[in-house]
Order: sequence, then C-alpha cells, then structure tokens
Amino acid sequence: MKEKKGNVLALLPIGVFLVLYLGLGIVFEYVLKIEMGFYHIPIVVAFIAAIFVACMQNRKVSFDEKLEIMGKSLSDKNIITMILIFMTAGIFVGVVGRGGAQSVAYFMLSLVPMRFAPAVLFIVACFISTAMGTSTGTIALIVPIAVSVANITGFSPALCIGSVMGGAMFGDNLSLISDTTIAACNTQGCTMKDKFRENFHIAFPAALVSVVVILMISAGVEQHGVVRDSYSLIQIIPYILVLIGGIAGMNVFLILFVGIVTGAIIMTATGALTPLQLLSNMGNGASGMFETSMVAILVSALCGLMKEYGGFDALLYGIKKIFRGKKGGQFGMGLLVGVMDIATANNTVAIVMTGEIAREMAKEYDISPRKSASILDTFSCIFQGILPYGAQMLYAVSAAVTMGCQISAFEIIPKLYYPFFLFISSLLFIFVIPERKVLNKNR
Repeated sequence: MKEKKGNVLALLPIGVFLVLYLGLGIVFEYVLKIEMGFYHIPIVVAFIAAIFVACMQNRKVSFDEKLEIMGKSLSDKNIITMILIFMTAGIFVGVVGRGGAQSVAYFMLSLVPMRFAPAVLFIVACFISTAMGTSTGTIALIVPIAVSVANITGFSPALCIGSVMGGAMFGDNLSLISDTTIAACNTQGCTMKDKFRENFHIAFPAALVSVVVILMISAGVEQHGVVRDSYSLIQIIPYILVLIGGIAGMNVFLILFVGIVTGAIIMTATGALTPLQLLSNMGNGASGMFETSMVAILVSALCGLMKEYGGFDALLYGIKKIFRGKKGGQFGMGLLVGVMDIATANNTVAIVMTGEIAREMAKEYDISPRKSASILDTFSCIFQGILPYGAQMLYAVSAAVTMGCQISAFEIIPKLYYPFFLFISSLLFIFVIPERKVLNKNR
C-alpha cells in the first residue's frame, strides 16, 4: 500500500497561528518590554484567524461543507468530556483557595529542621500541585513562602524558587485534575488512571533524584532562623481526598464532586469563606477555565479541516522519514509537543494542538494510548518548566519581586533540577527501559 504524502499547504493555518501568537509575543515581551507580554495576546483571536485561513483554503470544498467538517470534529465525546472536567476542576480550585496550600507549606516547615527547607519546599509543591492540578496556582501560593525561607535561612532565592517550580511541574504532569492530564488523556483516548501509572514510573525517579540533589546542595549552606506562620490542618482534607481518589482510580467527576463538597463544608464551617464568597469563588474558578475550554473547541475545529485537506498525512509522512521505529516515533512525538510548547508558551494548548496528530502517530508506530498520553504530558511539562517566558516562570519572578526579591529567570533556570531529570528519565524509558506489558483495552 502506497503511503499518503498528503498536502503540506494544509498545515498553513498552524503557521499563521504561530506567526501571530509567537511573533507578537516576542515583540511584546522583548521589544516593547511589556510585562507578561505573551499573555496579553488573545490566543482565541489567533486561533480564529487560523480557522479563517483554513476556510479560505481548498476551494473544492464548499463553506457549508467546511462548517460540517468542523461540527463533526466538535461532536467528539472526548471534547465534551474535556470541557466539563476543565470547568469542574476550576470550581474545585475556586472552593479550596489558597488557605489549604499555604497550611501544607507552613505545617511541613514547622516539622523539619531548616537545613532541609529547600527539599521540603519541593515536596510541598509536589503535593499541592498534584492535589490542585495547577502549577501556576502552586507557584503563586508557595513562591512567597520560598522567598521568606531564603531571606530567613540563608539559602539562595534561586534554589528555593527553583525547588518550588520543579515540584509544581511534578504535579502539573501527574495530577488527575491537571488540565494537561485532561487534555492528554482525552485526545489519546486513555483513562487517567492508566496514564497516571505510566507517568508515575517516569516522574517519581526524577523527583527522587531531584530531592537528593537539593539536599546535597543544601548541606553546604549555613542555616539560621526559622519560618513560622499559622496554619489550619483541616483545610488540607479536600486535597488529600482528591489525591487518594485519583490514585485509587475513581471517576474524575466523582473525585472532584467529593473535593468540592468537602471543601465547601470546611471553608464555610471554619469561617474561611462566607456562603456568598464561596459561590463567587466557584464562579471565578469555572470562568478561569473559559479560555482553555474555548481553545480546545477551536483547535478541534481547525484540526478537522487540516486533516480533511491532507495536512496530517503530510506531517506523518515527514515524521516517518526522520524518526524510524517505535522508539524513534515516541521521541518524535515528544519533540513535536515540545516545539509546539516553545511556540505557544502553554503546555495545555501544545497538547491540544498536537493531540490529534499524536493519536495518528500512535497508530502508525504502534504506541499504546497510555504511552502517547504520557509522552505528550511529560514532554510538554519538561519544556514548559524551563521556558523563561512561560507562565510558570513569569509568575515565579513576579511573586519574588512582590516580596522584595530581585531575581531573573536565568538565575532560576540552573536550579530547575526536576525538569532536567524528568527529561533524562523520559529518554531512559523510551530508549533503554522496555515498555511494560499491560493487559487491558488501552494496552
């Protein structure tokens, strides 16, 4: 059977999107020196422009037929599921708020000697991001504490902030309610439980090595002072329930429902929130996921047109010429989502954009859905975790500056041990360690 070469021009809309989004982002961030420049660009508008270009292509297909193609792409069950989980996860984060996350941090810091503080910050960030499903939220909450630790104990701010960022990316990659996990699982058609198990074998060794390295570096620093603040252990309960439910393989909607209900009861019973504030936070949490949900819709519509025009066939044909065999295909898939993440500075968007292509690649290279979902999530988090213009880094630097700590992204990057070790671990599991045989429908 002759391979389809496809139509390279069908990929033009992606090029248009990248020129608009990446090009304007670079101008805003580095030429005009606008703070958080990349995040002033309306990504939804850039995708609509790309869809407009796609609609202008292929005159053999009428506009009504193009609308029908896009409509069929949006009718996929995975798209609806993804959006509902996005919204529900947003409500959960809105309910539990910042109190529980900061309580975990201060509780852990009160238990251990200060010489272990950077490692504790890493572990706390791992727990919080895995329970909350958000790396940026974890960074915004824990980095101010990390700066205080650095000021009081004598550790470098870069080490403390880098430890928090590394832990935040651990949870971003592993959490069952992270938007990256939701996107990866739904685009690849695998269960979150299977993807978590696949990912854990890659992420946990990288996290373990990161802790050891942080402890070794910390050992040579003379410490002084202690970090103390009030905390409420009861506010940690919703995080623990969500974490346990996720690991146990419970339905994600049920997990989030339990977290929302227990969080609402605890936050109102302890006086942390009034009923009116609780409702407002729920609404804000859901609306905070609007852009991500809209991107999922627009990308699905765009991919439907590009696939119809032969764009996916052209991309697969090119990838197969470069990457040979199953291992090469896995690495190619990782690089594809990594390059898209560099271009968009958003790992969720990168996964959504490459998800359909990755699913086709998985079929071509005989890669299981759980493996392809794991690769998409892991490599997107690796690249996102070290981007100097990524949201995570910008939030970290901004939070540090707010606390009176003048630091640049390039001072923090060398201290981002976890993303670098995660990359090494990923390569080992692709090229060296044999893939585990799992007897289920997702293989």
